[in-house]
This record gives sequence, C-alpha cells and structure tokens, in this order.
Amino acid sequence: MKIDKRKNYKLVLDVETANSQEQPFVYDIGFAVVDNKGNIYEEKSFIIRDIFILEKELMKSAYYAVKVPKYWVDIKEGKRQVVDFMLMRWIVLETMKKYNIKTVCAYNASFDINALNTTIRWLTKSAKRYFFPFGTKVECIWSMCCSVLYTQKSYQKMAKENNWVSEKGYIKTKAEQGYNYLHNTTDFEESHTGLEDVKIEIELMARCLRQHKKMERNPKRGCWRLCQLGESDGGY
Repeated sequence: MKIDKRKNYKLVLDVETANSQEQPFVYDIGFAVVDNKGNIYEEKSFIIRDIFILEKELMKSAYYAVKVPKYWVDIKEGKRQVVDFMLMRWIVLETMKKYNIKTVCAYNASFDINALNTTIRWLTKSAKRYFFPFGTKVECIWSMCCSVLYTQKSYQKMAKENNWVSEKGYIKTKAEQGYNYLHNTTDFEESHTGLEDVKIEIELMARCLRQHKKMERNPKRGCWRLCQLGESDGGY
C-alpha cells in the first residue's frame, strides 16, 4: 500500500493489564494506524507472552481475568498473536516509522502509557525505562471527549436519563457511555480487550476532531471535571 505522506497519521492503542493499578503489566495490546477522520490503515492485536503465559499467578490478578479462556480461543483461531513484549514494541515502533507517526492516542492515555513504561522497566530490570522514543506526543481521547463531546447538552441529558451518574451526582465519562451516545443506544458494553476497544476509541476521537473546537488533548486524570458543568471534584 502506498502511504500518502500528506496525511497526519496517529497511532491509537489500548492495553489490558494484570497486577495493580499502580504497577500494571501489559498482557494484551491492540493498536491501529488512523487519520483524523478515523480511517484505519493498519491494525494489530497482540497477547504478551511474558505476562499472559509466563506469569500465570500474576494473571490471576488481571482485572478481566474472566476473559482469559476467550483469549485462548482467539489465539487458537488466529485472531490474536502471542509475542514477546520486546518484539511487540519493535513492531509498534517500526509501524510508527513506516507512517511517520509522531502522536500516540489512547482513552485515559496516562494509564496506558504508564502501563507500557512499567512493563518495559520490569522486564528489562530498568535497562529500558520508556516504551516510546523521546519526543513522542501523547494525546488523550478521554480528555478530548470531556472537552467537546460530554459537555454537549444532548449528552448531559442522555446521561441523566440513563443514570450515567455517580453516587455523588457526577456525569460518567467512560468510553462505552460515549459510544452509546454516538449511536443513540444504551446497552453497548466495552469488550475490554485491546483491539476491540481501540475501534471504539477511534470513533470517539474522530467525532471530537470533527467538531473543530478548541479542546484539551493532554493526558489528565481529572479530565472528567471538564464536563461537570462547574463542579470541581467528584469521581470517574
């Protein structure tokens, strides 16, 4: 495929992890090469051998450990490829070089980037400390959505009508609620597997960029505050 060098390609990724939220280790990663309109040019789904297979006890701590049997089915059917973490990283970086990608995006990007950095430090005993090259720009789709999508009156109305509200009364801002909003549905639930969630996040990002409005793009753990209509604290 001939690559149009005039396009501004981005890498959108999602990871699933084991261990704690503070020390997350990646066992599943999905990523896709996209443009600002959400067109997908290349996508990959990898299961990380170092964690998924070699750390069986650790995998019991995985937040979505219940999905492990389904992963094995997908692996046997060739839907997901098992690779070592460092091979996966090499593939990611080579893909970025191929498309001259300088920007990486994720929903709650702080978590995903921290998980990748934590995993590479643990596996290499800190010989390598960062997953992406120095200077790589990171953009957070969650921040984008909270800036321009979840502030819309129609989202606020839909959230209240469907009880997408925390116990403290704050509007919820998870990707599955955003996806339901885009499709005017209420029963969609995220797969919580890398590549499948990436496709949802790409659609959300493209919708935000289509607004052509000023928005927050930097990773901010408290970005959910942006759509609380003046509230200063609460919960995700």
